[in-house]
Amino acid sequence: MLAGVYLAKKKDGTIYYRSNITYKNKHISLGSYPEESMAHDAYLEAGIILSSSRIRIDSFSHAHTLSFDKIVSLINFRDNGIYFGNPIYLHANYFSYYLSMHEELKFDIDDLFFYSSHKILRRQGHLYVNDYGMQLTLLSRYGIHNYAVAGRDYYFVNGDSSDLRYSNVKVVNRYFGVTAVERKGTIRYRVQLHINGNHTIGTYSSEEKAAVAYNKAADLAVSAGICKNYTPNYVTELTAKEYADLYTRIRISARFLNYLDRISQ
Repeated sequence: MLAGVYLAKKKDGTIYYRSNITYKNKHISLGSYPEESMAHDAYLEAGIILSSSRIRIDSFSHAHTLSFDKIVSLINFRDNGIYFGNPIYLHANYFSYYLSMHEELKFDIDDLFFYSSHKILRRQGHLYVNDYGMQLTLLSRYGIHNYAVAGRDYYFVNGDSSDLRYSNVKVVNRYFGVTAVERKGTIRYRVQLHINGNHTIGTYSSEEKAAVAYNKAADLAVSAGICKNYTPNYVTELTAKEYADLYTRIRISARFLNYLDRISQ
């Protein structure tokens, strides 16, 4: 067999070829190929990448046998001495996760363990990871809900939506049904509940009060016969007693209460 190539068989007896290379005492699998020559080409490419610091991720534009993910992993291992199965490259204070040669996401080092063990996938334009059998969007890690609208509920400080470092992701509206509004230089929080259109529940001085008001309005709507599963807001800043006290005291729009009275009759 050619250097770096190993013969293998599938369960149905089909022959294929595995490519491997050893670097800094680490045995690295380079992938499986239908032809011996392709597996050998992958081995040769890996050797060139690992031996030449001139080869960079942004300059690897020629045709290649190795997958792009593998190229990133090899370059990072060469430069930083750490091998990741995912296409991650370490920088001084952050790391890059490459979706493709021209798509680079930036993350804080605090997220390195998570993304080194969770592959980023794409479906219908949305980026997500599989975690314990659930599909989690990348933005959900910042407390951004699926219904959130960029520019209204959150925004990127430097305007770069691929820069997912925490300092660059500014969440404006954290809770269901709550929208921050500015009045005469003061930020207040408006609550709306959807029942055949949006109904204004009230405007409150804090996000927490607004979130509780939304929960109370949703509970009242269900009690009035509205058959809808409203997702409750979880207000972790409040203790159970504080939440209960606020829930009891929070005022709901009289207009909304009258509307519920009419539909429940």
